Amino acid sequence: MGKVVGIDLGTTNSVVAVMEGGKPVVIANAEGMRTTPSAVSFSKEGERLVGQLGRRQAVLDPKNTFYNIKRFIGRPYSELSAEDRRVPYLIRRTEEGNIRLVAPRLEREFAPEEVSAMIIRKLADEANRYLGQSVTGAVITVPAYFNDSQRQATRDAGRIAGLDVKRILNEPTAASLAYGLDRGQRQRILVFDLGGGTFDVSILNVGDGVFEVLATSGDTQLGGNDFDRKIVNWLAEKFLADEGIDLRRERQSLQRLTEAAEKAKIELSGVGVTEINLPFITATEDGPKHLEARLTRGELETMSADLLERLRLPVRRSLQDARLYPQDIDELVLVGGGDADADGEGAGAVVDRSRTQSECESG
Repeated sequence: MGKVVGIDLGTTNSVVAVMEGGKPVVIANAEGMRTTPSAVSFSKEGERLVGQLGRRQAVLDPKNTFYNIKRFIGRPYSELSAEDRRVPYLIRRTEEGNIRLVAPRLEREFAPEEVSAMIIRKLADEANRYLGQSVTGAVITVPAYFNDSQRQATRDAGRIAGLDVKRILNEPTAASLAYGLDRGQRQRILVFDLGGGTFDVSILNVGDGVFEVLATSGDTQLGGNDFDRKIVNWLAEKFLADEGIDLRRERQSLQRLTEAAEKAKIELSGVGVTEINLPFITATEDGPKHLEARLTRGELETMSADLLERLRLPVRRSLQDARLYPQDIDELVLVGGGDADADGEGAGAVVDRSRTQSECESG
């Protein structure tokens, strides 16, 4: 009988874990990392590169490298905003109104579920290597605010990867289990889950192995990527004003901006100011152009004010739906990688622990 693993299929990074001795153990990938980038690329030879190898191709070959797929899974093309479509690779609308990701190198198109299945397969293979036996089943986590179509698409991705999907589990419930909150005295917790591309808030009664969901709310199109995009637009507008060139129209330049923005956001978790330097970002008849900028934490918070307000709304809505006041919450659990540093720990460039706690207490 094959083993069953738990998979967190994330927007930016994914994780696979297995139960050993009654405790969950996160399985490191072949590169020695506990998280695997949710990226898929196709080399010049047509070889599929998943994870860190795929992510490395994003700048060199943006048209054949796919990431942030979780934002597209289970959604019709008509729901996509202009910002959603602003990615370095090509997105096409089918006659049925579905989303297809175009891989020019293979002269093929993929549904988001197919690309997600490649990531899941990679995680399952890592688990096979670690366990020394075949993995046949999986429990896959999804945001609590995912609708039926998105949940079914995630289940389909697991099946395409060749796994028997035992259950689709809400991420807040998974987080509560991971923190061991089900083993203590009965308490009321609020799970604030800001990931790379999705955000949800859940209020649960937890204790004695029983989970009772009192309310859930969220935004499946809000996450750390949106904070990155704020920095990308800020850098692009600055360069446009100085040089008259919109870097967002060039796929490789856009990808370099995106990676620099993510790095700057992470750095601002621990320092008040960061320097952004992108030499040879583009070239004109006059020669190569370089981008240099200085970004402070205060500037990032100012440009992200609308995103912070979007984070507050689901918190307030979930409290109202549960008919609770902030002081009724016993524990506040922060999970997700939307404001994480390179090690996956919540660093809080924009939404830090103290601020989230104070906002929850103030309603």
